[in-house]
Amino acid sequence: MFSFLLSFVASALLTLLVIKEARLHGPALDADFMGVQKVHAHHVARIGGLSIFLSVALSSFISIWRVPAMTHWLMSLLACSAVAFVGGIVEDYTGRVSATRRLVLTMAAAALGYFLLDARVDRIDWAFSAWPLQYMWLTLPLTVLAVAGIANAVNIIDGFNGLASVVCICMLLSLGYVALQVNDMFVLIAALMVAGATAGFLIWNYPVGMIFLGDGGAYFIGFMLGELALLLVMRNPQVSTWYAALLLIYPTFETLFSVYRRMFVRGKSPAMPDGIHLHSLIFRRIVQWAVGRKEARALIRRNSMTSPYLWLFSLMAVIPATVLWRHTWALMVFCILFISSYIWIYVRIVRFKAPRWMIRHKKT
Repeated sequence: MFSFLLSFVASALLTLLVIKEARLHGPALDADFMGVQKVHAHHVARIGGLSIFLSVALSSFISIWRVPAMTHWLMSLLACSAVAFVGGIVEDYTGRVSATRRLVLTMAAAALGYFLLDARVDRIDWAFSAWPLQYMWLTLPLTVLAVAGIANAVNIIDGFNGLASVVCICMLLSLGYVALQVNDMFVLIAALMVAGATAGFLIWNYPVGMIFLGDGGAYFIGFMLGELALLLVMRNPQVSTWYAALLLIYPTFETLFSVYRRMFVRGKSPAMPDGIHLHSLIFRRIVQWAVGRKEARALIRRNSMTSPYLWLFSLMAVIPATVLWRHTWALMVFCILFISSYIWIYVRIVRFKAPRWMIRHKKT
């Protein structure tokens, strides 16, 4: 808990400093209110990832001072994550780093982790067996795609105040819990540090949204999630590979479904942003009925009311993954159930037939 609390306090103070010190975020001020994915009505700094990264770095150095045996692992993890973070934070400041370049940097970070941390996909579990993956020409691209994909997926779900932050905190705490069960202290400490730093940022991001996570924060947290999930599963064979699959399935399937929708349904580039993610549909077709459309105060309230729907939805995967982390067949079943539930809810909302329990009627 020391790692969590230290990161939390450091992140909360550093985030407040970023908010108050205009010179830190002047060029990174989000003043675009007209984009298809924009749902705020006031100028907001979008470099919350800066305070999160610095807090994790500070906590890592203190952990190394307390436990020197962690030096190689924590320094290597920090170095890899810095590569993923830099593309995002430069984009936050300049707006000139394309999505392709950010993805390439994140893939480079995953490749670096492959060699420095031995973080690699080397097996796939099934109900009664496991498929070993022994060849570098197979494990390296799989590892790079998996970790970079998770980082990109977290960036995609970062659409509303507190949405990505709380979802990632829950996933990181699950990683910490399972790491504790298998006595993997490195993954436990790293997961708690990132969770604490994200929680410190969250108190300024939700519900009002005084600062945004930004691409730097989303890519950094997403990379850490993917890398730590991979390390936990591959370093501890008793943890099923389907634990990681189920734990991360909400952002992962959101991304895959978005690619399918844009390429095969709408005939557009998968990199082109749109406003019909699941969280965007909940915002526009469910929450607005309870609050209203145009006023800035109503827009802020709608923004904050959208995230809890997705928090609860993501827990449909996080909770069974945490409880059933060693039971491959059960984890596979819950993966199928989650995907089926996602598609069912999405189709119902698109057809203006949202489940009754999701609709909060407007107070008069």
